[in-house]
Amino acid sequence: MSKLPLTFLNFFLFFFLTSIPSSVISQNVITEQAILLKLKQQLGNPPLLQSWNSSSSQCNWTEITCTDGKVTGISLQTKNITTTIPATICDLRNLTVLILSDNFIPGGFPRVLYNCSKLQVLDLSQNNLVGPIPDDIDQGLSTLKYLQVAGNNFSGDIPPAIGNLMELQSLFLNSNQFNGTFPKEIGNLANLEELGLAYNLFVPSTIPVEFGKLSKLKFLWITDANLIGTIPEHLANLSSLVKLDLARNNLEGSIPDGLFSLKNLSYLYLFHNKLSGEIPQKVEALNLVEIDLAMNGLSGSIPEDFGKLQNLQLLNLYNNKLSGEIPPSMGRISTLRTFKLFTNNLSGILPPELGLHSKLEFFEVSTNHFSGQLPENLCAGGVLLGVVAYSNNLTGKVPQSLGNCQTLRTVQLYDNNFFGEIPSGIWTAFNMTYLMLSDNSFSGELPSSLACNLSRLELKNNKFSGPIPTGISSWVNLIVFEASNNLFSGAIPEEMTSLSHLTTLLLDGNQLSAQLPSKMISWKSLTTLNLSRNALSGQIPAAMGSLPDLLDLDLSENHFSGKIPSELGQLRLVSLNLSFNQLFGQIPDQFDNLAYENSFLNNSNLCAVNPVLNLPNCYFRPRSSNKLSSKFLAMILVLAITIFIVTAILTMFAVRDYLTKKHKRELALWKLTSFQKVGFTQANILPSLTENNLIGSGGSGKVYRVSVNRAGEFVAVKRIWNIRKVDEKLDKEFVAEVEILGTIRHSNIVKLLCCISREDSKLLVYEYMENQSLDRWLHGKNRRSSSGTNSVHNVSLDWPRRMQIAIGAAKGLCYMHHDCSPPIIHRDVKSSNILLDSEFTARIADFGLAKMLAKQGEAYTMSAVAGSFGYIAPEYAYTTKVNEKIDVYSFGVVLLELVTGREPNNGDENTSLAEWAWRRNAEGKPIVDCLDEEIKELCYIEEMTTVFKLGLICTSTAPSTRPSMKDVLQILRRTSLRNNGEKLGIEFDFAPLLGHATYLSTYKGSEKLSDDEYDSSLYSV
Repeated sequence: MSKLPLTFLNFFLFFFLTSIPSSVISQNVITEQAILLKLKQQLGNPPLLQSWNSSSSQCNWTEITCTDGKVTGISLQTKNITTTIPATICDLRNLTVLILSDNFIPGGFPRVLYNCSKLQVLDLSQNNLVGPIPDDIDQGLSTLKYLQVAGNNFSGDIPPAIGNLMELQSLFLNSNQFNGTFPKEIGNLANLEELGLAYNLFVPSTIPVEFGKLSKLKFLWITDANLIGTIPEHLANLSSLVKLDLARNNLEGSIPDGLFSLKNLSYLYLFHNKLSGEIPQKVEALNLVEIDLAMNGLSGSIPEDFGKLQNLQLLNLYNNKLSGEIPPSMGRISTLRTFKLFTNNLSGILPPELGLHSKLEFFEVSTNHFSGQLPENLCAGGVLLGVVAYSNNLTGKVPQSLGNCQTLRTVQLYDNNFFGEIPSGIWTAFNMTYLMLSDNSFSGELPSSLACNLSRLELKNNKFSGPIPTGISSWVNLIVFEASNNLFSGAIPEEMTSLSHLTTLLLDGNQLSAQLPSKMISWKSLTTLNLSRNALSGQIPAAMGSLPDLLDLDLSENHFSGKIPSELGQLRLVSLNLSFNQLFGQIPDQFDNLAYENSFLNNSNLCAVNPVLNLPNCYFRPRSSNKLSSKFLAMILVLAITIFIVTAILTMFAVRDYLTKKHKRELALWKLTSFQKVGFTQANILPSLTENNLIGSGGSGKVYRVSVNRAGEFVAVKRIWNIRKVDEKLDKEFVAEVEILGTIRHSNIVKLLCCISREDSKLLVYEYMENQSLDRWLHGKNRRSSSGTNSVHNVSLDWPRRMQIAIGAAKGLCYMHHDCSPPIIHRDVKSSNILLDSEFTARIADFGLAKMLAKQGEAYTMSAVAGSFGYIAPEYAYTTKVNEKIDVYSFGVVLLELVTGREPNNGDENTSLAEWAWRRNAEGKPIVDCLDEEIKELCYIEEMTTVFKLGLICTSTAPSTRPSMKDVLQILRRTSLRNNGEKLGIEFDFAPLLGHATYLSTYKGSEKLSDDEYDSSLYSV
C-alpha cells in the first residue's frame, strides 16, 4: 500500500521535470506546425504535400527549411498549386525564403507577402500572375535580396520603386507581358549581380546610362526587349560582368571598345541587331568563351587578338560585312567548337590548323571569297557535324580524313572549284543527311549504297560518270536527287522507282539511254521529274500518269516515240516539256491550251482536236485526195446541227422564258462581293447547293462542293443560315470570317474567293481542298470519302507527309501571329480546321471565331469561351484575357495528334490527349511507346520524339512558357531536316526552350531559341 503513492509521486515528478519545460521550449515549434497545416488546407490540400501531418516535425518535411528549430524557408515549386497565396504564410515570422515557382497561381502580384517582414528570397516564376508590379513594392518587400517573377503575365510599366530595393542582388523580370517602360532607377541597386529583362514588349527604349553604375553586376540579360539607340560606353564600367546578352533588338552604332576590355567577360551576345562599324581590334577580355555578333552590319577585319582567346568555344560572326583574312592563330585555339563565319566578304585561305587542336563541331564558312583547300584536320576531334563551305573559290580534293568522320550530318561544298573523287566514307557516314556537291568538277561513279539517313543528294554540274547503280533501291530516305549535267550513262534502273519518299529527280543533261521503267508505283511523292537532254527512247510509260503529286515534267530532247499516253492528262502539271522527240498522234485534250504552247515543239506528227495550240487538227488534217469531200461533209454536219437547235429553241421558248425570268428575280436578291479574281457568278453557285454536293457540316453551317466551269474546277461553299435574332452569333461569325480572310494572303491560309449574301442566307466561297481536313486522315474518317474527290482515302498519312502538314499549318499561324498588322488570333485551331489540297499542303481554315488584336501584344477580352474541347487552353478557366498563346496550345494538341494518332479527347481515364501526354512524361514512360504504330519507322523515331516533346511544350499550362509560333515553325523546320532534340535546344525536362547560350544556374525563365539556332546554314537548304 505504501509503494503506490511513492510510485505515483515519482511519476508526477518525472512528468513535471521533463514534460513541462519541453512544452515551453517547443511552444513556438507547435505554433509553426499549426500554421503550416492551416496553409496546406488553404492551398487546397495539394496531393504532393501528403507528408505534412501532425505526426512528424515540420523541420523534417522536404519542403521546409529550419534554422535553430524555426521555419526559415518554404519551397513549393511544381506542386500544382492553383489558388492565390494565403496571408497565413506570413504568420511564419522568421520566413526568409519563399519559392512558389512552376505552379498555376492566379491573380495579381501577392501584396499579402508585404507582411513577411524578413523575406529575402522570393521566387514566383512560371505561374499565371497578371497585372502590374505594385508601385509600392519597396515599402512591403524592402529586405529582398532575390526577386524572380519570370514566366508570368505581368504587364504595364516596371515601377521606379524597384530601384529602392537596395538589398537586391538578383532581379529577374524576363518573359512577361510588360508593355511599358523599365526604369533607370534600377541603376541605383548597388548590390545587384543579376538582371534579367529579356523577352518583354517594352516600348522602344534605350539602355539607361545609369546601368553603368552597377559595379557588382555579373549577368545582364535584355534579349528581345525592343531596345534602340547605341550601346552605352558606360557598360564598359561593369568590371564584374561575366555575361552580356543584348541580342535580338534594334541597337545601332558601333560596339564600344571597352566591352572587349572587361577582364571577367565570358559570354557576349549581340546578335541580330543593327550594329555597324568594325569589331574592336584590341581584345583584353581573354576569358571570353562565347562571342556571338551575327546578323549585324559589322565591317572591317576579324581582330588578330581573337587568336589569343584560349577559352573560346563559340564564334558566330555570320551575316555581316566583314572582310580580310581569318587570323591563322585561330586554328590553334584548343577549346573551339563552333566556328560560323558564313555570308561575309572574307577571303584568303582557311587556317590549316582548324580542327587539329580542338573538338570542332560546327564549321560554316559559306558565301565568302575563300581560296585554297579545305583544312585537312577538320574532324580530328571526331565530333564534326558538318562542313558548310559552299559559294567560295575553294579548290583541290576533299580531304581524305573527312571520309573517316562518322559524325558528319551534312557536307555542303557546292559552287566551288573542287575536283577528284569523293572519299568513300562520306557517301556512307551513318548520320549523313545532306550531301550537296553541285557546281564543281568532281568525278567518279556513284556508290551502290548510301547512308540510310541521306535525304538530299545534289551532284549537278560535275563530271560524275558511269551507270546509276541498281543498289539505288537502298537509298530509302532520299527526297531530292539532283544530278543534272554530268556524264551518267546506261539505263535508268527500275530499282530507282522504288524510292517512295522522292519528290525531286533531276537527271537532265547526261548520257542516259534505253527505255524508261514501265512501273512507277512507288513514286507517289514525286513532284518534279526532269530527264531532258539524254538519249532515252521508246514510249512514254502510261504509269507516269498515275503519279498523284507530279507538277513539273520535262522529257524534251530525247528519242521518245509513239503516242503521248492519255493518262498524262490526269496530272495537274504546272509545266510540261515534251519538245524535240519523235512523238505522234493526238495530244491529251487537257494539254490543248495556251499554258502548254511550248510543250510540244519539234514533234511534227502531233495533232489536237479543235486545236488551240499551233498543232494540226486530228480530224481535218489537209489531204490532197479528199480535201473537198471533207469540207462538204463538215458543212452538212453543221447544217443539220443548226436545224436541230433552232427547232428545239422554238419548241421550248415559252418555258425557257418563264424559267429565265424567275431565275433572274431570285438572283437579283443575292449580292456577290469578290476578294479574288473569279470566273463565275452566283448563277454558277446557287443551283448546286444540294444534298448530293454536301461534303461537311458544323456548328455554323453546311459546306458544299460545287463545280464552277466545264474544266472540272471546284470551289467549296460554306452556307451560313441566319435566322435573325436566334442566329445573331452566326452573323457575327460571318462578318469576322469575311473581314479576316478577305484581306490576308498566304499560301497556308485557305483562300476566300468571294462572299454571296442575301437577307436570310449567307455564303462563303473558298478554293476547294481536294483532300479535305486533316482529322479525316488521322482519325479514320477518311474511309468515308466524299463523292467526286480525287483523294486516295484508303491509306494513312506517313510521317514525312505529317511533317509537311505540321510545317504548313505552322507557317499559316506564324503569318497570322507575327506578320499581320494587327495580329490575328484564330481561337479554334484543330485538325478539322486544317485543310489539305491535292499535294497535302496544309491551309488554316474556318475563321468564324478569329479576332483581330487591337494592338500587338494586347490581350483580347472575350465574353465567352470559344474553341473546341480537347484543344481549349487552360487559361480560359481563370481569365477572359488571352493572347496568341491559346493558338499555340491548340496547335500543340494537333502536333500530339499527328505523332500519336490519338484524338484530342482520347487520352485515358477521361483525360484529354494533352493531359495524357503530360502524365506519361511525368511518369517517365518512354516516348516511343506513345507514337502512332501505323507510322513508327526506325529512321523517323528521333523526329517523332522531338515533335512529341514540342507538343508538350506547346501545351504547357502557363501561357508564358509556351513558345511563339515563330519558334514552333523554326523547330519543326529543323526537325524535318532530321536534327535531334538536343541540337534543337529542347530540354526533355521541359525547362524553357534554350538557345546556344548557357545561362546562370539561377535562371528559371523562358528563353527562346536564339537566331544562331534559327539561321545557321548548317541545316539550310
